Amino acid sequence: MAAPSQPQKATYDVIVIGAGIQGSFTAYHLAQCHKDTLLLEQFPLPHSRGSSHGQSRIIRSAYPQEYYSRMMPDSFRLWKQLEAETSTTLYRQTGLVLLGPPGEPELEGCRKSLGIDKFLDAAALAQRYPGFRLQAGQVAVVDESAGVLFADRALRAVQEVFRRHGGTLRDGEKVLRIEPGATVTVTTTAGVYKAPRIIITAGAWTGAFVEQLGLRLPLQPLRIDVCYWREKQPGSANLGSVSPCFLTLGLSQAPHGIYGLPSIEYPGLMKVCHHHGSPIDPEKRDQDPSSAARPDISVLSSFISSYLPGLETKPAVMETCLYTNTPDEDFILDRHPKFSNIVIGAGFSGHGFKLAPMVGKLLCELSLGKEPSHDMSHFAVTRFPNVLGAAQ
Repeated sequence: MAAPSQPQKATYDVIVIGAGIQGSFTAYHLAQCHKDTLLLEQFPLPHSRGSSHGQSRIIRSAYPQEYYSRMMPDSFRLWKQLEAETSTTLYRQTGLVLLGPPGEPELEGCRKSLGIDKFLDAAALAQRYPGFRLQAGQVAVVDESAGVLFADRALRAVQEVFRRHGGTLRDGEKVLRIEPGATVTVTTTAGVYKAPRIIITAGAWTGAFVEQLGLRLPLQPLRIDVCYWREKQPGSANLGSVSPCFLTLGLSQAPHGIYGLPSIEYPGLMKVCHHHGSPIDPEKRDQDPSSAARPDISVLSSFISSYLPGLETKPAVMETCLYTNTPDEDFILDRHPKFSNIVIGAGFSGHGFKLAPMVGKLLCELSLGKEPSHDMSHFAVTRFPNVLGAAQ
């Protein structure tokens, strides 16, 4: 949060719009490159209106897409660096069980990314993790390096280091207008700022910002039900704080996947969520939907009954989060096609938190004209047709 004594300047080297985990890591890298950086956040910090709040996220090495699995070692390294910089524990290694039907392409891709020769069957998994019950014929693979990131703590840590390196963070300032040019002008509810380059990492609000700049991106905000499920008998489900995370791939009853984290946030409650949600206007996310508008709960209840029999089948606690999805669920990390000094980071599709240190570095590199640390072809704006259809 911007300190009361922090002077308000008008001109910066770079302005980053949106202080979620992606924008905060982008600003962190810019500040470490000795760029005078302004990080703007529309809501007073901390807040729970976007995609970066909450206590926990999964981090894993296993990815079916090689371009993500190749980024993960760098991401792990940067998370450890942030831990060292802040003397704060941000990661707990728990392992991750990936499960699904044999021959499922994404599950096979994860196995290959881990360099593991074979899958576990139901009996082998039950012996190792008694709380899980695979269905007949299904298989699993374990990512030993995976675990839990402490999300709220991580966001505070990266913002702390950003400010320590001279960065300016101003919260409670909503951006009203962006005027492109050799120098970009950003007008907020509290002032007018100028910089030769800006980076937009505004989560579910990104689509509205880039429309001002003649760009139509296929970004769909989704409201996600974040559910916590109670053990039937305390300790009986073998799902305590040292149990693994899990992720389903290719289950017919949950085509978007289901994931779970151990009992860390609420003692005796396991976090189990459907990796999908309902389209939402982010300005209306706090409106409570009817039970009929929450079909994901029945999907989760059915899954828990079959796979996690030690848990109650009704959620004990329900919270919400926003995803902002692209059609292919790959990120957008690119320059604006018309204004090369405006960079966009968006569409993290519910799997961006773990990669935020590397995403921030890539967005920093794009903005400063440096050679990107990884192949960026999968993240280009131009992979979508007619994105300049609304050009001014």
